[in-house]
Amino acid sequence: MKIRTRTLPTINSLRRLRSGVLVAALAAIAFPASSLPNFIIINTDDQGYADLGVYGAKDFKTPNLDQMAREGIRFTNFYDPANACSPSRAALMTGCYPVRVSLPHVLGPTSLHPDRIPVGLNPDEVTIAEVLKAKGYATACVGKWHLGDLPQWLPTNQGFDSFFGLPYSNDMWPNHPTAKKYPDLPLLEGTEVLEVNPDMDQLTTRYTERALSFIKANKEHPFFLYLAHSMPHVPLGVSDKFRGASKQGMYGDVIMEIDWSVGEIIKTLKELGLDENTMIVFTSDNGPWLSYGDHAGSALPLREGKGTTWDGGHRVPCIVRWPGQIPAGQVSDLLVSNFDFLPTIAARVEVPLSADRKIDGENIWSILRGVETDTSPHDAFYFYRGPELVAVRQGPWKLHRPHGYRSLDGGEGGSGGTPVVYTQLETPVALYNLDTDIGESKNLSTSHPDKVIELEALMARFDETMKQEARPAGEAPAPGN
Repeated sequence: MKIRTRTLPTINSLRRLRSGVLVAALAAIAFPASSLPNFIIINTDDQGYADLGVYGAKDFKTPNLDQMAREGIRFTNFYDPANACSPSRAALMTGCYPVRVSLPHVLGPTSLHPDRIPVGLNPDEVTIAEVLKAKGYATACVGKWHLGDLPQWLPTNQGFDSFFGLPYSNDMWPNHPTAKKYPDLPLLEGTEVLEVNPDMDQLTTRYTERALSFIKANKEHPFFLYLAHSMPHVPLGVSDKFRGASKQGMYGDVIMEIDWSVGEIIKTLKELGLDENTMIVFTSDNGPWLSYGDHAGSALPLREGKGTTWDGGHRVPCIVRWPGQIPAGQVSDLLVSNFDFLPTIAARVEVPLSADRKIDGENIWSILRGVETDTSPHDAFYFYRGPELVAVRQGPWKLHRPHGYRSLDGGEGGSGGTPVVYTQLETPVALYNLDTDIGESKNLSTSHPDKVIELEALMARFDETMKQEARPAGEAPAPGN
């Protein structure tokens, strides 16, 4: 879609604009609110590639998400730019590889390390919420944030009008099964603590209720809802509505409750007459945490899971639905990523992106519409483990540099919420054709040496440029200083 430049605030001008300070910018917008679509992004935590019915789930059902796939588009090569929580969420919010915004690592409570300089998502970065605030949208974040826990990094200072949820992962609390150092886990309303150590069994229901309230309150107003479920990240929690509902066990029960939550949202949109004016995205932030065994999901037939640069760590489910705009029944094998949603949404609402602030995402509207079916918008996709570039995919080819990684190595994970210790393995240079070997099992590096050289050179150039262009994370004085 062509982006027309009008008397609109650019993303460049929004860097210093925060909630409550957008009046002057909004006064320049001439588009009526009734013509603007609504956007909902539902992002689960640690849900594996095979953890939906339409992706091959076993022993539990996801009827609402399966129906959502039938009514929209389902991606089979959807990649997160990171294999862990914080960097993946930074990519989704900013349209960038995490290294570009200097958030390559998982963040924890700042109070744990009083001798370190705390970091979070730089307020100068522009989030999806800030893109939409430029058009007068109401914005809400419900669920897990995990991009910094100091007030200046929380959602209400990153373009969201409201926030109800956790500042980081739900296992970062005193009941952690392998570490007892975490402080009490706060449930926040905005930047204020509502309660500590909330009941995990009620989180999915509470998030859903808050999301529905936001939708109903803004039925006459364009809105953006970011619903970031804490589940199925451990410790698992499920309400009595779904406890024992699946044959798989508690993990299946948790996914079935998330599926219920999606169904409640779609039902509410239909009741309010908003269904055909709302784009809904459903995806996960990274692959499954396999060491937790029966409390973890599955990435099969992909290799490994969360924390690795094998496809099981990065490739996740993704479904996008918008009746009347996105044709029903599509299955796309094109490689796209979570950082593509920011430029896609910006294009749909005609907010121009600033040329001086590079992002890595691409507008995938033509793919969602089924117009472009043959070519990925990304010539190559890069797999970082923290700040280290470990692998690249170009077309069907994926090259791994030599590196160590964690694995169950054929063993089983833990049970009942207690993990096992991973085995540490090493891979040499490894080249795979994912079209014929989705499980990355047959190393073709010796039979295709020219391809190895070509892809290694591609990685080296990209990594050098990325690190030169990287922008700083948000920093704050160490607590007590």
